[in-house]
Amino acid sequence: MEGSCSNNLFIALLILLAISSHIKSSSAAAHTAASTSAEFIRSSCSATTYPKLCISSLSTHASVIQNNPKLLASTALSVTLSTARSTSTMMLKLSQSHGLKPKEVAAMHDCVEEISDSVDELQRSLGEMNNFKGSNFQLMINDIQTWVSGALTDEDTCADGFTGNAMNGNVKNVVRGRIVNIAHLTSNALALINNYASLLS
Repeated sequence: MEGSCSNNLFIALLILLAISSHIKSSSAAAHTAASTSAEFIRSSCSATTYPKLCISSLSTHASVIQNNPKLLASTALSVTLSTARSTSTMMLKLSQSHGLKPKEVAAMHDCVEEISDSVDELQRSLGEMNNFKGSNFQLMINDIQTWVSGALTDEDTCADGFTGNAMNGNVKNVVRGRIVNIAHLTSNALALINNYASLLS
């Protein structure tokens, strides 16, 4: 009886050791994958105009991106689109607030339209990016590059509308800060798309 008890205890200990070893190796593998993905994002972002923003905007998506240049480019587009949408909503509300000068109202309305166009172009780019077909890859990537470049032009035009002294300092700073952030994200996304395209051309 005593022998069978110690035998069962020994088997239970072996099972526990095996489970513990498996958990450790799984978490070590997960940690290695995460650090490899973080390093991939860091090195890819070094080729962008705004590497710090690139890393900070994409590092939370490391587990999705892994080491995949296509997923990196499409995640960069997705993050940019999401930021552009929330800024567009904020600007629409801001344009309806009281106390704005006529010049500010006009600039806001122009900007809302330009950011709306930018959102459309980013959305089309992301849709195309997710529907890649091997045979017409070059045509699709050209479309994406054109749309993302167009979005960047719209954002720059919007930001330009908020330069000069005729604008209220607070409104100008809030709007310009948000638009410049989207333009930087878009510029980074375009660089990552160009990099992905060069790998496959």
